[in-house]
Amino acid sequence: MTADIVTAAVLVIGDEILSGRTKDKNIGYIADYCTAIGIDLKEVRVVSDDADAIVEALNALRAKFTYVFTTGGIGPTHDDITADCVAKAFGVELEFHPEAVAILKERLAKTGGELNEARMRMARIPKGGALVYNKVSGAPGFWIGNVITMAGIPSVMQAMLDEVAQKLKTGVKMLSASIRADAKEGDVGTDLAAVAKAYPDVIIGSYPFIDENNGPNTNIVMRSRDAARLEEVRGVVDAMLKAVRARVAASA
Repeated sequence: MTADIVTAAVLVIGDEILSGRTKDKNIGYIADYCTAIGIDLKEVRVVSDDADAIVEALNALRAKFTYVFTTGGIGPTHDDITADCVAKAFGVELEFHPEAVAILKERLAKTGGELNEARMRMARIPKGGALVYNKVSGAPGFWIGNVITMAGIPSVMQAMLDEVAQKLKTGVKMLSASIRADAKEGDVGTDLAAVAKAYPDVIIGSYPFIDENNGPNTNIVMRSRDAARLEEVRGVVDAMLKAVRARVAASA
């Protein structure tokens, strides 16, 4: 089963995210997307526009996971340094990619504007990298090794993710089941821990919430790649919750 598991990390780049000026909308989208196609998102890091920090994080993540998705920092301004950092991490030069230049020229011919020095920055691709096309605003991202570099603007990032998705290696999809406990998390905690210990191959989590009666409640979520095993654990958790509710009612 391990051979069928494909993993990924997201590296979010930008001072504006860490300062709170821009609220990230990409992490959740990528997580949902990866889950749907059979890739386990295992780690997310957010780093500032600091070259050493970006290179360090990038090298750490690409050594651990099947894919690394980066978002942000590939625009036309001086602080858009992601391309520089990816090139440094891979030990290659940045080059003006002829097709990227052509894409920008075509786009500007339609929308107006000069292909000046700032905009030309968006045509710089690490040597050996392939373009990730962008149907929204034209300027491409790129893919080198196991690193896929995308824009930070959500609509553009989503278009780029659609572009690369068909080329990604995917694994066995993670299945999930959820049961509303109708009990407080503290009341089910000990019993749920016993179930989790008995079924270590199934990921079991509890998530408290306030229900429609303004009371504390809990959702129990189980995750597994084995549909039969998931259904077995769901039955065990359901029986456990019935016992917990009966015990709580008896002590009230």
